[in-house]
Amino acid sequence: MKFPISNLQFPICNPRSRGFTYIALLAAIVIIGISLGAAGKYWSNVMQREQEEELLFRGGQYRLAIERYFLAIPGRFQYPQDIDELLKDSRSATGKRHLRQKYKDPITNDDFEVIRDQAKGNRITGVYSKSAKEALRTAGFEEPYKEFEGKKKYNEWKFLFTPPSGPTGRPLGTVPPGQSGNPPHPTPR
Repeated sequence: MKFPISNLQFPICNPRSRGFTYIALLAAIVIIGISLGAAGKYWSNVMQREQEEELLFRGGQYRLAIERYFLAIPGRFQYPQDIDELLKDSRSATGKRHLRQKYKDPITNDDFEVIRDQAKGNRITGVYSKSAKEALRTAGFEEPYKEFEGKKKYNEWKFLFTPPSGPTGRPLGTVPPGQSGNPPHPTPR
């Protein structure tokens, strides 16, 4: 038995309710978009905080390596000429390593910028990030990074090694001008 199409009964929509589904769908899309935008901003902050922690770790590794290099040979205190000297200290016969590897700046994914001191023979005294990006963390730093307090940008975070001062006010291990630095030999009796 065949039914003609004209005999089928279709419900007739109320003319005032037409388009309601379309508007509800548009509202749902807007709400989802706002939620995804908020989630994206949250994850962006999480990633930036992780990069900050990694910057503190890597910069700290450079600062410690410069300190180890400086103090490696008693009586011969000097800063490295370049980063490669931290990887293999050629001043000793064994070629001691003060830095495990060359680290990249986690913020820029580029090499760190080196800080050179002209008064110390243009040698490396520290490193810093090239990024002018706004830092999330500006307070709550522990030693030796207390000087980072209040710094607004990553390129203001300087990972420097400064030798501690002795009772004379001169850095420990340095010799006053005009003196040799070698202790006097005892006179034989």
